[in-house]
Amino acid sequence: MKKAIVSFIGGLLMITAVTILAQDTDTAQATQDTTVQTTEQVQQEEQPAQEQAATQQTEQQAQGEEELKGHALLLHYFLQGGPTFMGITLLTLILGLAFAIERIIVVSLAGINTEKLIRQLDDALANKDLAQAEEILKKAPGPLPKVLLEALKRVEDGFDIVEKTIEAHASVVTARLERNMVWISLFIAIAPMLGFMGTVIGMIQAFDAIEKAGDISPSLVAGGIKVALLTTLLGLIIAIILQIFYNYIMSRIDEIVTDLEDLATAFVDMLVRYKIVQK
Repeated sequence: MKKAIVSFIGGLLMITAVTILAQDTDTAQATQDTTVQTTEQVQQEEQPAQEQAATQQTEQQAQGEEELKGHALLLHYFLQGGPTFMGITLLTLILGLAFAIERIIVVSLAGINTEKLIRQLDDALANKDLAQAEEILKKAPGPLPKVLLEALKRVEDGFDIVEKTIEAHASVVTARLERNMVWISLFIAIAPMLGFMGTVIGMIQAFDAIEKAGDISPSLVAGGIKVALLTTLLGLIIAIILQIFYNYIMSRIDEIVTDLEDLATAFVDMLVRYKIVQK
């Protein structure tokens, strides 16, 4: 009887111990699950908070840039791109525009009403009045009449000399019209190169900052690339502006050269037609 009671009590104690051990295991597992869930929840809460902070910072920067307008916005981007390379690149625009304006003034003064001048010369040469024709050419503005004036002074030397005189002085006039155009084309080529150089240096600085930080931050990378590309943008804008001026000036020079050829051809025809020179 006593053995049965002892066996019953021992079994009861064993069952109780197993139950308690199972409860402790469940409690520990539940605690661990709760801790993991809490950690994940905190991480999930922190991640949107970080994203929200980054988004707010980006929005604030965008809002700040939107508030800047006109010269203030240009100055803002100029300072972001770095005053050193941006200033050097901007200097090419200033020098290029100076040469372009000077050439525009020159080609504008070189233009002449060729039809009116041909009519005046035709009236004078029809009467074989070389003195009147010389006076007309002296009073006419621009370099084109001076070419015909030098040829008129050589009519006594024959037709071939007159033609050679016109060709020689015409080439001199063309060279003078195209003077300094090489500088404009140089600045057109240099401006994008300086922009690309500033971009390369900016990218190197951006990667250097990433290396020092030890982590790739989107804001750090984007900011560095943005600053680097501003110099290239400025260089391309300058090249486009100067290219427009260059093409305009060259088109005006071509028009003046064409007028000179027409004027010289008409002048030589008048000399031959009125038998002032023998062909």
